[in-house]
Amino acid sequence: MSGLRIDHVETSGKFILDGGEWDVDNNIWIVGDDSEVFIIDAAHDAAPIIEKVAGRKVRGIICTHAHNDHITVAPELSEKLDAPIYVHPGDQMLWDETHAGVAHENLSDQQVFHIAGTDMRVLNTPGHSPGSCCLYLPEPGELFSGDTLFQGGPGATGRKYSSFDTIIESLKTSVLDLPAETIVRTGHGDHTTVGAEAPHLEEWIRRGH
Repeated sequence: MSGLRIDHVETSGKFILDGGEWDVDNNIWIVGDDSEVFIIDAAHDAAPIIEKVAGRKVRGIICTHAHNDHITVAPELSEKLDAPIYVHPGDQMLWDETHAGVAHENLSDQQVFHIAGTDMRVLNTPGHSPGSCCLYLPEPGELFSGDTLFQGGPGATGRKYSSFDTIIESLKTSVLDLPAETIVRTGHGDHTTVGAEAPHLEEWIRRGH
């Protein structure tokens, strides 16, 4: 692993779904080294993301899922940075609600992106949406969880195409069995660790969200 760095951008805007609108702050993660990067999520405003890329080659714009607040400026970033967009096909219907007719590459479970001398693996973790994905770097132990896992519990499952039972299964089989020291960098809010969240699984199941 040579010079891996993780840069963070936070942008603010609207999450729009099922006829409702909510003000949200989104985390965007830029993963790579001093020469090339992947952008994880493309929320609200392209300018601060481009500024943080700081001229590095963008290998791709990876969307953890296709709710509008995570993909707002993906086409703009793709055009300005000459980079492909990656979205899991399970979220194609959500992508089409925001960016109908805009092409993208497909993410697949266990797909690997090589960056900064390490591997970043795609974990399809449906529940918040069918195509929701986390991105896992075993070295140095980082998980970009999108809206699958937050500090304090799983992502919301009260919207269309979402399922609480499915997100719990995804957490059980793909996320909470990762090493306890794995840092979880979320789509919104503060980061956490697998070890801080895993003991609460039964509590989440009992409360139902």
